[in-house]
Amino acid sequence: MDWRFGLLALGLQVVSWVWLWQLNRIALNHDGWFTVASTQLAGNALGRIVPGAATPTSVALLRDAGLDGVDAAAGLTASTLLQIGTALALPALSVPALIAGAPVDRGLLTATYLALAVLVVVLIVGAVTMQTDGLLVWTGKVIQAVLNKTVRRHHPVTGLSKDLLKGRDFVRARLRGRWRSALLAAAFNTLFDYLSLLAALRAVDADPRPSLVILAYAAAEVLAQIPITPGGLGFVEAGLVGTLTLAGVPGGDALAATLLYRLLSYWLPIPLGGIAYLLFRRLHPHRDESVAPDPGHI
Repeated sequence: MDWRFGLLALGLQVVSWVWLWQLNRIALNHDGWFTVASTQLAGNALGRIVPGAATPTSVALLRDAGLDGVDAAAGLTASTLLQIGTALALPALSVPALIAGAPVDRGLLTATYLALAVLVVVLIVGAVTMQTDGLLVWTGKVIQAVLNKTVRRHHPVTGLSKDLLKGRDFVRARLRGRWRSALLAAAFNTLFDYLSLLAALRAVDADPRPSLVILAYAAAEVLAQIPITPGGLGFVEAGLVGTLTLAGVPGGDALAATLLYRLLSYWLPIPLGGIAYLLFRRLHPHRDESVAPDPGHI
């Protein structure tokens, strides 16, 4: 393994985190980088161990930092919805690129160009869905029809388009007119995370098919949303290794690149989250809300 590219993968992963913190700053309407970064790292670290604990932990810490708990929960929910929307848009937009005839030249530079093209489309589609209803309504109807026809249900799925519109309206209202900046931050968060995977592949001297690399990354992003294990642990590794092998990466190299990428994107934030929690607590001790107020000050 070429560890120079391993270090590059680490640097790109850090840049991806910075864009995530920028997204959270916008969603929380809070300018403090340390507060946003430390609470995200600490909550994320616990969420990697206890499924579903990331957002409640971050909200509790943000309350100790002086933010309103309800506003913090709403802001982080809006940020998460935007991240999930970007992750789900990747496979939806990369598959048509494959069918239409994506570049066949092997090489990570071509894979980078293809990712940039797909993310530009993601930004365009995101802007359209934020300002108009038609695309979301059509998407909801298509997904609803597919679910009802492919899965036997006692109660068919209904009203999916309305649910998508409600989610969009919630995110747009929460972002207070800064949805363009938030959408850009979410896109760059995804882009640099993807570039970190490409650097991990270069570290093992892989020469994959670019169109299938972006599909492998998109599949991994979707698998990470499966709530069975924290962060899709196990599902992401198996899916990424399998798809990279289909992209032309030898099995051993695909496994090594996947382990390096997941070491940086999944495991490294856990100890960093512990450090961030300790630093945060030095500035913001626990609030004891069980103590009754002094009647003399009422």
